[in-house]
Amino acid sequence: MDTRFHHRRSALFNVLGSLRVDTLLVTRPANWFYLTGFTGESGALIVSKNGTTLITDGRFMVQAKAEASGVRLRRQEGALLESVGEALRGLRARRVGFDPAHMTVSELQGARKASGRPRKWVPVTGSVETLRMRKDARELTAMRRAAVLAGEIMDFAVGLLKPGVRESEVAAEIEYQMRKRGASGPSFESIVAFGDRAALPHARPTGKRLRKNELVVLDLGVILAHYCSDITRTFFLGRAPQRIRTWYKAVLEAQEAAISSAREGVSCGDVDAAARRVLRGYGLDHLFVHSTGHGLGLEVHEAPRVAKGQERRLQAGNVITIEPGVYAAGRGGVRIEDDVAVHAGRTEVLTRAPRDLIEL
Repeated sequence: MDTRFHHRRSALFNVLGSLRVDTLLVTRPANWFYLTGFTGESGALIVSKNGTTLITDGRFMVQAKAEASGVRLRRQEGALLESVGEALRGLRARRVGFDPAHMTVSELQGARKASGRPRKWVPVTGSVETLRMRKDARELTAMRRAAVLAGEIMDFAVGLLKPGVRESEVAAEIEYQMRKRGASGPSFESIVAFGDRAALPHARPTGKRLRKNELVVLDLGVILAHYCSDITRTFFLGRAPQRIRTWYKAVLEAQEAAISSAREGVSCGDVDAAARRVLRGYGLDHLFVHSTGHGLGLEVHEAPRVAKGQERRLQAGNVITIEPGVYAAGRGGVRIEDDVAVHAGRTEVLTRAPRDLIEL
């Protein structure tokens, strides 16, 4: 048996009492992978003092037997919630925890009905996600590899930036290279934005062609051994004007300030504030329209959130992005992003790619 999954389930069960539930229903795929190793796309996981039961349909039973470690397997018969209800009846669960962020009202109603006799359903938010925030040594090793590969793809992508190339062509080549180099795929749809479209933080690649004297924002990440990376760099095709140089200098200094403040025990809100103070000094804080960063792991966006007013304090084992930016409609934008691991007494930048302004 793979002991890491056993230890994770034990840690989860140890907190169920404080949540005032005896059973937890897990319906998010990233969470059931974290607890069992199962990578199937359909199913549900029930964690209780009587053990852990994984329910999935016939398409995934062979896969579940090969992947899931130390759990009971139950084949789904009929609708998923009917099988969940039958399993709960067999476990005599009295207080069932569920995450309202991962179940619709109709799903909850169906689960209640299928479980038979009256039992208390208790909303429990983020119980597994809280455990996932603190990466162990094995997870951190995987995330380093994913971050290094993302940096290599970024370095490769610079060579694609020639006058006349389309955003969509660059994005397609980026994602091809990811898989060619061992990734299972992108951790999100790659962002390639030219010219004034660089002012769109989540721009989708289009048929726009790159022209001289335009900004380029590339934001990409890979999934490697199940873990995500996320990196952004900004380039300029030609000689950048002073305005762009000032933006870039301000964003780079803001990122450096935020990385320096991202220490164990520091609140996520304070990390965000460190970046905003620098941009305020340049008179650019009003052009910073999103949070400074987010947690990273099995999913590209997970806790903790590095944003204004966030009181959660960083812990050793957290991996976050630091990605300040400035965006001016009709003119473009600049963003610089890296993945940062928090350790006891130190901070480690996982992504490796030049951060100076590159003029092409």
